Amino acid sequence: MAVDIILGLQWGDEGKGKIVDYLADRYDLVCRFQGGPNAGHTIKIKDKKFVLHTIPSGIFREHITNVIGNGVVLDPITLSKEMHILDQSGIGYKNRLLISNKAHLILPTHRYLDAATEASKGQSRIGSTLKGIGPTYMDKTGRNGLRIGDLLTPDFAQKYRNIKEKHLNLLRLYPETDFNLEEQENQFFESIEQLRQLKFINSEYYINSVIADGKQVLAEGAQGSMLDIDFGTYPFVTSSNTTSAGVCSGLGIAPNKIREVIGIAKAYCTRVGSGPFPTELHDETGDKLRTLGNEVGATTGRPRRCGWLDVPQLLYTIMLNGVTQIIITKMDVLDTFDTIQVAHAYHYDQSESIELPFDIIGKNINPVYKSFDGWNENLSDLTEYNALPDKARAYVSALEGLLNTRISMVSTGPERDKLLAK
Repeated sequence: MAVDIILGLQWGDEGKGKIVDYLADRYDLVCRFQGGPNAGHTIKIKDKKFVLHTIPSGIFREHITNVIGNGVVLDPITLSKEMHILDQSGIGYKNRLLISNKAHLILPTHRYLDAATEASKGQSRIGSTLKGIGPTYMDKTGRNGLRIGDLLTPDFAQKYRNIKEKHLNLLRLYPETDFNLEEQENQFFESIEQLRQLKFINSEYYINSVIADGKQVLAEGAQGSMLDIDFGTYPFVTSSNTTSAGVCSGLGIAPNKIREVIGIAKAYCTRVGSGPFPTELHDETGDKLRTLGNEVGATTGRPRRCGWLDVPQLLYTIMLNGVTQIIITKMDVLDTFDTIQVAHAYHYDQSESIELPFDIIGKNINPVYKSFDGWNENLSDLTEYNALPDKARAYVSALEGLLNTRISMVSTGPERDKLLAK
């Protein structure tokens, strides 16, 4: 009779998709509550790899219903491509994938605006994925947006033309940008017909009725807590609330329905795009983490910036989210490091602190590190937590102490079964 949440505690790419897929068997309903196709959740099942940008990661469990919540911004083109991949793989989903009537639509001109505004910023670019997320949320808060439910109204075409005209007027303020609007519009309207195969619902009523019936709900977050529009490294953030607070507004549930908040963090740290990153490594160690971790953005294809684990940053997101347990991913990436470092504090303004300053961008932050012995053993074939090398368990135990939060599992590979419960 409750909702559990899975969300990222860093800058995204923590491995949430795999964890949702692994834990989904315990739930009746898996729901995406925010974000859009700027997030990619990667799931590896046997020899197949799937990257989902909109569809919840519980879709691979045949008895589970999946809901795209009202807090999501949805690009029909991206969603129809994901549907095609599932069709090709023989995964039945059409009676298990439901979309909130209140989810906002990403239009071709939203992506056009995204490309134009980002290009105009020059060196001040924030590293947008150019998926139209920001402009769509701007129209949402500006009360101009189109929602899934509008597809069923008789005047949808006129609503579309009105907002398209508004966007084209805005685009005249920017330099010319290479964007084939006609081609994108053709794909958009073709994709809308694909979406009509799915069921559109009043998701707030549906989800609350499922909870009232005593069923179990898992809320799946996108991006990471440090990209939250309010509490992230502003302005290098996304346009939604990526923290646990976003579950209530993104699904229409009350705070007292939330039970477990499961935070996902890598055993090190990564970031895609621009923005501050206190523990970033610009050396061979950073390159080694990137290579061993195959650190390339699932959505953008951009190499991820890499660095050591950042405890002040994690304490901050644990506090914001009310995290009740942590799952550490990519432990196996550290298998060949003789020494592993963890930033346990920051030094700035001539003092040491575990608090993030208001403007992390404008501060000269020097991480204060603790060193741990590496284990120099292959973790990927282990099947029990107690089989981990002593030094690997010591690392996890030290993290639990520094974070003052229980670590419930560690991941030792990308496959579904590479998770060791403590």
